[in-house]
Amino acid sequence: MILVSKYIVPKGYVGITIYPFVFLKYEALKEDTVLLNHERIHLQQQIELLIIPFFVIYGFEFLIRLLQYKRWSLAYRNISFEREAYFQEAQLNYLKHRRLYSFLKYL
Repeated sequence: MILVSKYIVPKGYVGITIYPFVFLKYEALKEDTVLLNHERIHLQQQIELLIIPFFVIYGFEFLIRLLQYKRWSLAYRNISFEREAYFQEAQLNYLKHRRLYSFLKYL
C-alpha cells in the first residue's frame, strides 16, 4: 500500500518502507517505477526477516557503518539492505527471480 506523507518520510529522503506501507514524500513519486521497485525490494527484505528483526539488523548495521565511514550518507548507502535495493532498483523484474536473503551478498 502506497501512501503519501511528507511528515513520515525523514528529511533528505523521498520514501520509506515500513511493512506493509510504502510512504512517499510527494504524490508525483507514485509514478517513479525505479523508486517504487527500490521500496518493494525493502518490503521483501522485511517479510523474509519477519519485519521487526529487519529493523533491528538495519539499525545495528547502520551504526557499524557510521563508525566505519563517519558520514551519515555513506553509512546509509552501505547498509546491505540499501546496497541491494540501490543496485537492483532499475531491474524492474528483479523481485520475480530474487532469492531469499539476497541482501547477504551485499554485506
